[in-house]
This record gives sequence, structure tokens and C-alpha cells, in this order.
Amino acid sequence: MPLVTGPGTLCPGLAAIAAGVALDKAPPIEVRIRPPDLRPFLEGNALPGVWSFAAAAPGPHVAVVALTHGNEIAGALVLERWLRAGLRPARGRLSLVFANIAAFGRFDPADPTASRFVEEDLNRLWDTETLEGGRRSCELRRARVLRPLFDTVDVLLDLHSLLWPSDPLFLAGRTERARQLALAIGLPPLVVADDGHACGKRLIDYAPFIERGGTRTAVLVEAGAHWEEGTVATMEACAARLLRLTGVADPEDPVLARPAAAPDAAGGPRLARVTQTVTARSSAFAFLRPFRGGEVVPRRGTLIALDGETEIRTPHDDCLLVMPCLRVMPGHTAVRLARFLPR
Repeated sequence: MPLVTGPGTLCPGLAAIAAGVALDKAPPIEVRIRPPDLRPFLEGNALPGVWSFAAAAPGPHVAVVALTHGNEIAGALVLERWLRAGLRPARGRLSLVFANIAAFGRFDPADPTASRFVEEDLNRLWDTETLEGGRRSCELRRARVLRPLFDTVDVLLDLHSLLWPSDPLFLAGRTERARQLALAIGLPPLVVADDGHACGKRLIDYAPFIERGGTRTAVLVEAGAHWEEGTVATMEACAARLLRLTGVADPEDPVLARPAAAPDAAGGPRLARVTQTVTARSSAFAFLRPFRGGEVVPRRGTLIALDGETEIRTPHDDCLLVMPCLRVMPGHTAVRLARFLPR
């Protein structure tokens, strides 16, 4: 059954989770794609879980990252296919990264939400103080292993998928160069500029990718629902566009997905800027209805959620809801509210 069965309607499993039912008591959520067999690729040729290939011709170092969250297996299916097919760069260097392989090792299609991470979110650790501090965890060990590789990357694409219903989109963080890269890729056609999360920096917020005056850059694609074939296709088309755009791949390389037209978006890709990040302050945070990411609320001041007794209202007209999380823990992002910028 699809995750969304109609406007504002969730599948039974997600509806139960959104209503606060314990994950082990909720109806199962169907995994509609096969988990990748990564056993031949876990050793890597550069680092564990990392395959890196250099071309004779000079060019940028491009990294495509999957499994930043261990249960987001769609991106791993893309990289698995590329590795089995023998994809190699035409110029520069191409690195294919299976990030949180420990969490992926726990993935169980019968309980697919349980393996996002082992101890903490790998995508909230990318500030220097955390990376160089004394704290320890499974994910911090992995981040410290991967950091030297990412220090050499010119362009990075982080492949993600979504539990809660949402239109696909890019998250481009704070820099103009990341926004322009996402707009140039053009698939998906929605690009959101944001300031990240209160609870920690993402990989795309890592210092080399955002330093003022720098040239290195990173973007994150949220390609669609977890565990759906359409999400795998969107990821592969997006990543193939990036490799062609940077010149790392031969435009005619038969391994890559055939060039795909971007979804019909009037006037081309759209850029939106987050105007407010709503962080849940209480365990009683709840939306008034199951909003879908990508919905636009026409009127300023519309009540969309309650955080205990605090009302959450749209701060302006034509307010874009970015990735609403229909069950959120205190201290975590519940939704980003954004405004479309002029084309």
C-alpha cells in the first residue's frame, strides 16, 4: 500500500506512528524494493565501504554518498548497480560511499524504521568541535574515518529518502554555490536553502563545503519515500545528471541512467528560502492534520500545529512546508517553513 492513500491520508502504519503508537505495535510498512547485497563492496578500495576511482584526465573529485542513514537503502541500490556495472570516471575522481554500514547491517525489512543509526544520527556530527572532541559513538568513529576522504572532495551529493510524505527536493544549506549546483542539476526541481538543524550539523554543512570564498560544495537530495522504486529512479537520474554536469562521467556512458527530463515545473526549477525552522519543544507536538511536504499554505497566520499550548502558525502568505515530520521528538526539527524566491 502506498504511504499516502489520498490527500492528507497516511497508510495505516504511518498513521499509527503519527498518532503515537509504539513502532513495534504499529501496522507494518511495506518495503517495496530489495535490500542491496553489499557484501562484495564492504571492504572498499579506499576505506571500508568506500570505492574511489581516478581517471587519467584531470577534473574534480565528485563523491556520491548513500546510507548516511542505515535504513535509507534506495541510494545504496544505485551505487551497488554502478559498482557491479563497472562505472569509472572519464576525468577527475569519482568516490562512491556507503556511509553508515554498521546501521545498514541491522536493516530488517520487517522493521525498516529501526536501523536509521546505531547510537546517534551520522548526519548531525559534522562540526569540528564534535569531530575532534572526546565524545565517542559508533557514528562518530565512522565520521572520523570518512572525514579525510571528504576533505579532498570538490562536489558531494548525499542521497536520502523520506519516511513522511513529501515531494522530492534538494536541501542546499547556506551557500549560493550549493543553490546554483542544485538548480543546475534540476532534478528534482525544488531547491530549498536552509540553515540546517539545531541538534547538529549535516554532512553538507561540513566546513570545507561552506567556507566563505571556497569552491567546494555539497547538496542533499531527498528523492522520495523510503523503499519505493520511484525513489531509486529519481536518485539515479539525479546522480547521473551531476556526473554529466561536472564532466566526471562521459555523457554517453552506458552505465548511467539515460538523461531524463526534469519534472514539468512551470518556468523551470524553483528556489525557496527557509524563513523559520520549527523545532519541537515538547513531546506533545502535533500537526493539525498530516501535512505533506511541498504543500503551500496560502494565508499568513494559518494554524498548522500545536507544541503543547504553543500555536505554530505560518509566518507569511504562500508558505511552503518543507519535510514536516509527523512524529517528532523534543529538540528535533518538526518542519521548515519557506518562501519561494523570484526566479
